[in-house]
This record gives sequence, C-alpha cells and structure tokens, in this order.
Amino acid sequence: MENQAFIDSLMKEIINPGVEQLMNTRYFTELRAGKLSKKRITGFALQHYLSNHVINKGLAYCMVKNASNQAVYNQFVELFTEEQSHPGLMKRFGLAMGLTEADFENGIMIYECVAHTGAIIRGMFVGEQAETRAGALVNETMVQRYSEEFDTALEKYYGMDSRARTFFAVHGKVDKEHTAMAAETIAKNANTDRQKEAVRVAARNMVRFKVAKFEGIYDAYA
Repeated sequence: MENQAFIDSLMKEIINPGVEQLMNTRYFTELRAGKLSKKRITGFALQHYLSNHVINKGLAYCMVKNASNQAVYNQFVELFTEEQSHPGLMKRFGLAMGLTEADFENGIMIYECVAHTGAIIRGMFVGEQAETRAGALVNETMVQRYSEEFDTALEKYYGMDSRARTFFAVHGKVDKEHTAMAAETIAKNANTDRQKEAVRVAARNMVRFKVAKFEGIYDAYA
C-alpha cells in the first residue's frame, strides 16, 4: 500500500495512544470492573442510537452527492449497507438493558455527542477524501476496541445474552474491514504535505471528540 509509512505513523503517534486514552477514561475503567452504572450504560445506548441515525442519513446524502463518481459512490454504498442495521442493533441492546421505545423516540443528543457526530458529518460533506477517512480510521479503530470491552463486560457482569450484545459482536469484527478501507483511502489520497497535515489534524481532533463523547455520557447520566 502506498504511503504505508504515513499510515503507520498515524497509528503509532495518534490513533493507538488515543485508543488507550479512551480505555482509561472513567467510563471504561468502571465498565471493565463491572462497576459502571446501568444508567450510564443505557445512556450510551441511547446516545449512540441517535448518532447512528444521523450518520446513516449523512451516508445516504453522500451516495447522492457522489453519484457521478462511481468509485466514491460505491464506497458510500458499501458503508451505508453495513451501517444501516446498526441503530436497530443498538436499540435491541438498550431495550434489553431496560430502556423503552418511548426513551428512543424522545431521546435528545447531549452536547458532546452533537459535537462528535457533527465532526463526522462535517468530514463527509466538505472534507477531502483523505481527511474524511482520517476521522473514520480513528472511530472505527476505537469502536472495534471498545466493542470488545463491552461484549466481555456485559456478559460477565450484567447478564446480557449474545442476542442483546449483537451490536458489539458485529463491531468487534466488521470494523477491522472498515479500518483497512479507511487506511487504504488515506494512503491513496494523502499525497502532499498539506493533505497529510490535514489528516493528522483530523485524526487528533477525532480522538478528542471521541474521548469527550464518553466523558460527556458519564457526566450526563450520573
């Protein structure tokens, strides 16, 4: 893969340290120990459900926006096809944890989740290809890791069966393909010094948004 050294540096210097920063937040420290409150777990389910819906709408828009560019259009079609079921899987988890249909119908995104989701949509709509996929590389890498954490803890401490945990089982595996896709797109399209710097900035920003999302959920659902 072209620019492999650049991708390796992104992972080593920004993304992998960001993953560890996320895993060391209060949210995941308590989750691993089985001490995270049910309210904070269901808070994540609701907020992530709302975010997933927005992201799917963004992907649908990008499919139309890029209809004349077959390669880019195909990429958004693939992403939308894989992501469209995820709000439903997150709702299944939330309902198993005690939320109701009314909770999902009436849910409102908290500030930090608006910021995180807004950054993703901004990248989709106005970012260059490499810059846009930098955010995806961060998010997909983090989701893969925290899905494994959720899957383990939910079974061990919270009695969630495999059906309720489907969202996390899927993301622990599928997002490996998504990270590879994002890395390939960055490698192909980050060819100038400015493009590479835009990728680095986008990756650093997305790490901050993702960490802030979980800190925000932790505080909002105290």
